[in-house]
Amino acid sequence: MQGRLIYVMGPSGAGKDALLGFARNRLAGDPVLFTHRYITRAAGSGENHIALSADEFDVRSALGLFALEWSSHALRYGIGVELDAWLARGCTVVVNGSRQHVPHALARYPQTELVHVIAEPHILAARLGARARETADEVAARLARQAPFAVADHVRVTTIDNSGTLEEAGDAFVDALRGAIESERV
Repeated sequence: MQGRLIYVMGPSGAGKDALLGFARNRLAGDPVLFTHRYITRAAGSGENHIALSADEFDVRSALGLFALEWSSHALRYGIGVELDAWLARGCTVVVNGSRQHVPHALARYPQTELVHVIAEPHILAARLGARARETADEVAARLARQAPFAVADHVRVTTIDNSGTLEEAGDAFVDALRGAIESERV
């Protein structure tokens, strides 16, 4: 039995972590698992991740302990190999991924369903500024370099606009996840 991988992605500031937290709370009794990420950044700032030093990340990578890994914005990200065990048991698994890494994820997990979280540019700018991880110039540069996102026609993509309230986007995200859970049961 093969489970279903739901790969969530979108630009920084789109509110992916907020949506993931919303869905995790709403779906606490449902058969869906949310992975955590290993990141070479200190823990905190509302993101559910495990902080690793660059050396720790290198060791885990060399040992093959990441099912998926990528670099972005001078940081390294990994999803643990427990992902493979969960999928092998038929679980629906949600991953917080990277748009640039989608081709690698689809190569390893061809049946992956994508959830593309978007938000209006002024919303992205405000959210990035509020995080205070970058200067205003760095935020502007980050927003300017966002590339358009496209995948092959056969890949299932659900787009969620998170420009409004968290509850509106969160309900749409939960509905998409419940749809994946239900189709897994069929």
